[in-house]
Amino acid sequence: MSLVVKICGLRKAEDVKAAVSAGADAVGFVFAESVRRVSPGEARKLTQYLPKRVRRVAVMRHPTQSEWQDVLDTFSPHVLQTDIDDFESLDVPDSVERWPVIREGWAGIDGGLPAIFLYEGVRSGAGQTVDWQHAAEIAKRGRMILAGGLGVDNIATAIRTVRPHGVDVSSGVESRPGRKDPGLIQLFIKAARAAEKQV
Repeated sequence: MSLVVKICGLRKAEDVKAAVSAGADAVGFVFAESVRRVSPGEARKLTQYLPKRVRRVAVMRHPTQSEWQDVLDTFSPHVLQTDIDDFESLDVPDSVERWPVIREGWAGIDGGLPAIFLYEGVRSGAGQTVDWQHAAEIAKRGRMILAGGLGVDNIATAIRTVRPHGVDVSSGVESRPGRKDPGLIQLFIKAARAAEKQV
């Protein structure tokens, strides 16, 4: 299976266009407290012309059921990405794919893992890299989407070391917090695709 590349924290139409034209498989919209936060209505508008091949990802953290329901009804995401424990209290229809977020140091890491999960540092969107050697061991146990501190300069090494199912970038393709750089998005995806061919 080919590497899944997700560009996260999109806020403007040109951000979405840059991600799609560069070959992103998924685009993420943040509904949690963040400089990248958008409303469900804004996210819906930004993705109204999205190609069918690109997945819409709702990125949340500890949402209430009503907050999630608003995102579900208004934005209609293909995927819900939120902390693994959040899924215990949320009603998520079978039509929506689940990407549980597992954070480095999570106490349950030695237990059973979901079939697919996102692995990152303690703080989302903070540019924190995880221990890639440790992540490589975890990646053998499921379809890991690696996140945290990835960028143009290190994505190739990350992919060769961890061999994840997918990669997720936000701050690593920004000129400043919350401001995406189309050139960096293109370079990131190009570097990720090149590294994918080497593993």
